[in-house]
Formats: sequence, C-alpha cells, structure tokens
Amino acid sequence: MRCRAARWLSSRLGRRGRALALLGAGKILFGLGYVTHPEPDPRGLGLLTQWADIRTWAWLWIVCGAVTFAGAWVRIGRDRWGFIAALVPPFVWGAAFAWGAIVGDYPRGLALFGWYATSHVGMILWASTVPEHSVPHRRGERGR
Repeated sequence: MRCRAARWLSSRLGRRGRALALLGAGKILFGLGYVTHPEPDPRGLGLLTQWADIRTWAWLWIVCGAVTFAGAWVRIGRDRWGFIAALVPPFVWGAAFAWGAIVGDYPRGLALFGWYATSHVGMILWASTVPEHSVPHRRGERGR
C-alpha cells in the first residue's frame, strides 16, 4: 500500500513539484524554529531586526514556505510563484548577513551570504530550470 501511495504522490508532483515540496517544507520548519525558540540576539541580522523582531522575519520563512509548498501541487508551468516565494527568504537574510559583514558588525556574515547565495538561491534557480519531463539520449543519437 505504501509503495502505491508513494508512486501516486511522485507521479502527482513530478520533478519540479518534488523540489518545491521539499523546499517549502524546509522553509516552514526553519521559520518555526525561530518562532518557537527565537535567538535573543540574532547575530548578523541587525539590518532586519531594526525593522521588526526575529519572529516576524521567521514568519517570512513560514509564509513563503507555504506558498512554495503549495506551488508543488499546481499544474506544470504555473509553479513559478512557488519558486519566486522560495527565493525571497534566503535572498533577504543573505543580504542582511552581507550587510552585517560590510559594516563590520558580523564578519562571518560574508560566509553566510555565500552559503545562502549558493546552497539556497543558486539551487532554487537551478531547480526552476529543470524540465518536468526529459527523455534521455539513446547511444546512437548523441552525436546527431
């Protein structure tokens, strides 16, 4: 029964949908971590916390994660809003960490900016270009 349910879910989501579902769930969980147990002094996020507290910024992760997760279930070609929502939180937090490094408040912020830029933004941009269906080349047709 489990295998049949897993096959149905996999066929329903497709390649891009699986990526959106995983990204969305991860963003929701990351945000919930900050909502339930906020850091008293979130180092490197001074640019953000001057406008709102860390729980508010955690809700950005949760809301964007929910939109990203919902994007997994829409028809192929209509999932762009899921990928756009997936980009917002790491872009915002990465920019805040970069700003913290530039002004000297948090030197490690540059490394975190690089991490967000590559493992989050870069991977999301890559996943958004993955075709839903692709046919592998046959051995004799590669050179043609």
